[in-house]
Amino acid sequence: MEIARRIKEIRLSRGLTQQAFAKKLGIVQGFLSDVERGKKHPSDTLLIALCHLYEINEEWLFTGAGEISRRSIRQEEIDRIAASRTTLLKRVPPEFPEGITEDDIYDRISLPGVPEGCYALFFYGDFMAPTINDGDLVLFTACEEFSNGDIVLLNNLWGETILRRYRIRDNEVMLAPDNPLYRPFRLERRTRIFGRVLEVWRKIKF
Repeated sequence: MEIARRIKEIRLSRGLTQQAFAKKLGIVQGFLSDVERGKKHPSDTLLIALCHLYEINEEWLFTGAGEISRRSIRQEEIDRIAASRTTLLKRVPPEFPEGITEDDIYDRISLPGVPEGCYALFFYGDFMAPTINDGDLVLFTACEEFSNGDIVLLNNLWGETILRRYRIRDNEVMLAPDNPLYRPFRLERRTRIFGRVLEVWRKIKF
């Protein structure tokens, strides 16, 4: 009887008469009337066709649990996927992360196993080689506290985003490249560190 009641609820929610509803399902009106009154039981084939035609949540139809429509389930899944996508930046604005605009965004990408709230950026240059090479995709998170040995993102005096190793030496913060061909420098007042590298994906192409 519960399935019969829910089938009738589907029909009424679509604003259809028994005749129109039966025609769409390929059955006669008399059989539908008997189904809705619980006198006859619909076949599994008919129930599957009903779910497919009207995008009905099968769990709801058989048990009454959940939402009537698959659309709401799909939208939840779409929202979940959208929320889990990583923002791939062209550049990091000085006000990061609040100052991000669409002009700063290259794309939004889905990467497996990446925590929510991460950002991505292509790194160019050899300052962090061999740890990070030219063209690697760097995944990072916005933060303000760092540990000795972290790879961090900062803007240099020319507003460019660079990566350096966060080092504490004699109670002084030094920003060091991994490539020994380049020299470390001290953290200055005008220098803002705005993120910490979490992962490096090698030579990602889109």
